[in-house]
Amino acid sequence: MESLLCLLSTEETPKDIYKDAEDRNRIWYFPDHDFTLSTSWTKFLVAGFERTHANKTGTGVYDLDIDKIDEQWTKDLPNTDIAVVSAGHWLFRPIYIHRGDEMIGCIFCYSPNMTQISLKEGFKLVFSAAFKHINACRSCKSNLVTVLRTFSPTHFENGTWNTGGACGRTKPFRANETDMESSGDMEIRRAQIEQFKEMKPDSLEKKKKFGVLDVTRVMLMRADGHPNSYWGNQWMKGFNDCTHWYLPGPIDAWSEFLMVILKQLIIILNKTVTSDENELCSCQGTSMLLPPSLREGAPSSLPPQKGCQDLST
Repeated sequence: MESLLCLLSTEETPKDIYKDAEDRNRIWYFPDHDFTLSTSWTKFLVAGFERTHANKTGTGVYDLDIDKIDEQWTKDLPNTDIAVVSAGHWLFRPIYIHRGDEMIGCIFCYSPNMTQISLKEGFKLVFSAAFKHINACRSCKSNLVTVLRTFSPTHFENGTWNTGGACGRTKPFRANETDMESSGDMEIRRAQIEQFKEMKPDSLEKKKKFGVLDVTRVMLMRADGHPNSYWGNQWMKGFNDCTHWYLPGPIDAWSEFLMVILKQLIIILNKTVTSDENELCSCQGTSMLLPPSLREGAPSSLPPQKGCQDLST
């Protein structure tokens, strides 16, 4: 979000409309363009809470209900034209997953007589719930565009975030220096895409559009793009940040990818769609759900991805 805000600010300085106490939820307004940019922070997309000790301190163990959406990010959805949904790293901890009153399993908890849910399946459950909520949202705008930003990888080496892991590389990986396809990050990315594919064409609102801002593979190459020990967090001294990205830096490319999706959106808005069949058209790290009738009018793909990637079901 900070990267996009910085780039937009080169065109017009926005008004800072709202900031909560923790600086997690923000609203900026660009009056000359009558454009509002906002961020709504959520841990899991679905409703969840942390279990506590008797002294009210957190245990680090969470309960999620995939039948309920976190209202923190959905309350403003009816006023939104373009929603970018992204995933953090909060699922990497012990989590008990519920469907209403039913306990269906847990991630990283290893409780006896409890169904173990893989991290991949956990991501699928969460994103399935989020996509279904958006698709069924009757109070949302009929032409709402939802963009999934795929999983952003970390690059801790010689340890994890709390065991001395660091990311001191100064150059991007070469293609033969990392096994991207078998990485856990790509596994999560595939889980997200699988849920996207399950949005069957006949279940989609006629005017609502769903797209993918696919950043996982390209960011796996950029182990040199993290703050490492220079992140300046006074409460976390001695730890390295290999999760977030420095600015300016590789993350600025995400805004360029997003622009490709918006250009594809213009094509959709300027043409009459008569087919109910949809297809994903990929263009250098981005994907947009396009009807076949618009395929030839889509922006030309750039290397290494060419043409359309068929993810229709």
